[in-house]
Amino acid sequence: MGISSALYSGVSGLNTNSQAMTVIGNNLANTNTLGFKGARTIFSDLLSSTINGSGGTSQVGRGVNVSKVDNIFSQGTFESTESGLDVAIEGDGFFLVSEVGNDTNYYTRAGAFRFDENGFLVNPEGFRVQGKRFDVDGNLVAGDPEDIRIGNTGLIAGNMTTEMTLNTNLDAAAIAPVGDFDYTNADTFNYSSSTQIFDSLGEPHLVTTYFTKDAVDNTWNWNWSAEDVDGNPMGSDLTAGGAEPPAGIITFANDGTMLAGGGPNNIGPIDWGNGSDAGQAVDITFDTTQFNSASTVISQEQNGFAAGNLTSVDIDGKGAVIASYSNGEQIAVANLVLGKFNNPNGLELVGNNLFTASDASGVARVGLPGPELGKVFTNSLEQSNVDMGAEFVRMITVQRGFQANSKIITTVDELLGELINLKR
Repeated sequence: MGISSALYSGVSGLNTNSQAMTVIGNNLANTNTLGFKGARTIFSDLLSSTINGSGGTSQVGRGVNVSKVDNIFSQGTFESTESGLDVAIEGDGFFLVSEVGNDTNYYTRAGAFRFDENGFLVNPEGFRVQGKRFDVDGNLVAGDPEDIRIGNTGLIAGNMTTEMTLNTNLDAAAIAPVGDFDYTNADTFNYSSSTQIFDSLGEPHLVTTYFTKDAVDNTWNWNWSAEDVDGNPMGSDLTAGGAEPPAGIITFANDGTMLAGGGPNNIGPIDWGNGSDAGQAVDITFDTTQFNSASTVISQEQNGFAAGNLTSVDIDGKGAVIASYSNGEQIAVANLVLGKFNNPNGLELVGNNLFTASDASGVARVGLPGPELGKVFTNSLEQSNVDMGAEFVRMITVQRGFQANSKIITTVDELLGELINLKR
């Protein structure tokens, strides 16, 4: 092995340290890149040569080589943002995105999402975010993840009221009125309450419920009324004289709790005269007590709503994409999914903050966010995990390594010059 071998060892050192400086430069260039994972260069020595000496056989190194450039998948810090579509992952998972017309799944830690003109949830490069879709009943649909899309970005139809619940107290000290119930005469009933309900077109209407104490202890009668769009009355026992029985009877125990009559009780059919469903029927349920306290409605609920415009779309803490509408309705559209790898260092970088799976990484385990795959945080973005201080320290050591190897080359050059001068 001649002196020129040292020359090539120096060359290998220059090449290897140059590659290491490239990695450091890439890290520093991406200190502000969302979800960026820094890398490090692993050096290894080259195959040694064997030499024979008086003391026996020895080995001499032949230089250095780049063994591996490892990505460092440590957790990056979170930045709080104002967008409800910004999501960060705490844990080892990756978001799944897909390119239009390409079945390949890409993986990313950058959760700066938005909706495109077609209603698809996408990343800044237009790759569509993958998730599990919810059905109309709010249950996740089985099957592979698919593109997340808001199907209706305009008006959503109203929902006709079919159920109504009144949580009330009826005054135990009330006195039974004299005479028959007449909804136009407040002296013929003890208490009334109006509830807004909706027809099949999403138009609101008022239904009034009347409570009348019976002469029989712990017994109350109830009736209801409404008006169509022309002001014509509808309901039970609307004519003076009380020729018909009440719509229902509620009875109470001696301690004021309800014994019977809570329902559900059916009212209708109702024809509002506006082109909506003329056979609307509502099941009314009474969650009622009879305590010695003023009659009052504690709460009232009904399952109808008016038509509404899309006002916002946000991602909640479980990764669910929630569409909010002006009528107060919130619809769960889909749930983000995450992928996790046994060996994330085996992932291949493809640019734009994206990775693809390889044989070295293994197949991703895909599922909903959680303790195993990673938790998601909304209104947050994960920053680059590059430590600038550590990178500058590495830069110094690589620079000195490069200088040392260049010194080897210049020194060997001087030695070769001395050899050439021997012939003079």
